[in-house]
Parts: sequence; C-alpha cells; structure tokens
Amino acid sequence: MAESPSFRRHPHPFSIDLVRWLPSSPTSSDGRLLAAAVHDPSSAPASSRIHLLPLDDPSTPLASLPLPSRATALRCSPAALAAATSSGSLHLLPASFDADAAVAVPGGAGFHVGRVRGLDCGGEEWVTAGEDGRVHVVGWGGDGRVVARRVWDGKGMAGYEAARWAWPAEFATGDAGCGVQWWDRRKGDAMVAQCNGIWGRGVVTGMVHSIDIHPSRKHICVVGGSSGTIFAWDLRWPQQPIPLSGVGLNRTAQPLCESEVWEVLFDTYTQSSDIISSASTRILPVMMCSEDGILAVVEQDERPLELLAEPCAINSFDIDPQNPSDVVCALEWESIGVLTRGRDTMTEG
Repeated sequence: MAESPSFRRHPHPFSIDLVRWLPSSPTSSDGRLLAAAVHDPSSAPASSRIHLLPLDDPSTPLASLPLPSRATALRCSPAALAAATSSGSLHLLPASFDADAAVAVPGGAGFHVGRVRGLDCGGEEWVTAGEDGRVHVVGWGGDGRVVARRVWDGKGMAGYEAARWAWPAEFATGDAGCGVQWWDRRKGDAMVAQCNGIWGRGVVTGMVHSIDIHPSRKHICVVGGSSGTIFAWDLRWPQQPIPLSGVGLNRTAQPLCESEVWEVLFDTYTQSSDIISSASTRILPVMMCSEDGILAVVEQDERPLELLAEPCAINSFDIDPQNPSDVVCALEWESIGVLTRGRDTMTEG
C-alpha cells in the first residue's frame, strides 16, 4: 500500500525567491542541506542573500552570502553553487559554502545588463542567458580567473528567460518570444535548431520560463511557460512539439492551470503509466509549479496528479537528485515547503 505524502511549511521573515538541494556530503555533520535565495524588502536598503539551510530546520541559516541585487537564478553542481542577479552579475560559491572563496562576474557591458534569467552548469562551465538577449559560457581561465565568453548577443531584440545544458557541448535556451533554441559549441557555438512552441495553437501568446533536459535521452527537453503551458520538444522532430498541458489546446493536453508555469523538471521518481524504451516517443512524467499555487506531475495523455494546491504562488521547487521522493519548494508567502512522497507514488490513470 502506498504511503501518503507529507508536507511541512517552514515560515521565514523574508521572501523566498528560489530554493535548491545541495549535494549531500558523507563528511558533513549538518545532514541534508538546502540553498535558498532570499530577499528582505523591509531593510534599508532592501537586501538579498543566499542562505545555507539545514533540512531539519530550514528556518535557521548556517551561513549566508550577500548579493548586490535580487537573485533571478540559482543552480547547484557537485562542486559549486551559482547565483545570478537582477543587476546582471554571476556569483560562484564552492560547495563548502565558504563565502571567502566566492568569486563574481560583475554585471555591465562586458557581461549582462539587467536580469540573468537562464543559468545552468555543464561540467566545469556555466551557461547564462539574460533579458538583454546575451548568452555567455563562463569557466575558469588558465590563470585561475573566471572568464565569461559571449556566445550570442541579440542586442536586446529578444531576451532570454531560461537555459539548460544537455551535454558539455550542447545546451538549450528559451526566450521571451515563445521560442526554444538548441546550441552546439562544436559548430562554432551556433544555434542548430529552434522551436516556436505551441503558442498560437489556440493558446495566447506567452513566453518560456523554464527548461529541463531528459536525464538520459538528451535529445528531449520539456518547457514550461505562460498560460499553464507545458510541452516537450524532441530534436528528432523539431517542428512537432508535444503538448502536455495548456489552455485552448482542443483537449490534446489537460489544462492543469491557467497561470505562469515557473519551473518544470523531469520527475524520475513518479512511475510512468507506460514502459519507456529508448526508441519510444513517450515523455517521462514532468513536475511543475505555478503562479496559482499548483505543484503537480503531468504525463503525456494522462490526467495530471496534483501534489499541492497552495493559496499563494509556488516560486520554485527542486527534486532531491539523491532522494527523489523529496521535493522542496519556495512559497510566495515567505515559507519553504518540504514534500515527502510515498514510496509507490504514480500518476492517476
């Protein structure tokens, strides 16, 4: 018999914009850890920080890193934690959370001007994508300094809202013009494929907010955006996106919500209703969170499974890669939520 999921809310005295699991360390005495991007509008001036939080008491920070402006993206890798900001800067922190060892790429003409929305780690490098239409790959130079190399400059014509690595040589971006792009560094950092999504098929015009890449089939990504829209994109059929959720799709996908879908992740914990082979076109279950407070799992041609229905927006969430039954989420009403799912969770048929 399946265990019922449990959910705990941990109030905070400030806004929680983003939250991520940190990789567990067998030598750590603090147990499982979280990283959270927090914003305190009541201080003068308003302050923003990255907090290191223990899972057993995420209301009490173990350490903190100040930021020059509000965090707009937050990602973790086994070796480092990265945060991007509304002023265009990037901040890299060792996994040990040693604030004295943190390094930064300042915002400005040489990097990003304005919000950096897309951020992800690909091995030893990071990709950034901003509202200024610029895409950078950031890594370490031979002299130990952080080096940002510009891959693309859209001159502000179309800003980027999301970025995700697939392989060390390939990554995807999503823009404010409803499109998704695939880049290949082996081909001169060129854009090699693009998709206009499913907007325009009965769906009001919107934008991409989040992208995730299939954990084992790297040619498949899932996209979340405006009007409750979630779709999958398979590079083998680049002009045939697969609707998973959205408004006005003539029943080709269940309308899970009608607001902004802020984040999507492939859910390796939820058991699919179908056995997936490497040659199958079926999409793995996908978890999402939304502006209208929904945390749910959607699957192709199946009814969505609602996990949470909060009275406020769920700004972000993360699935623990080492314990995928556990999900942490950032609630708009100044709280962190921790969801622990039952062992036999699966989507409704």
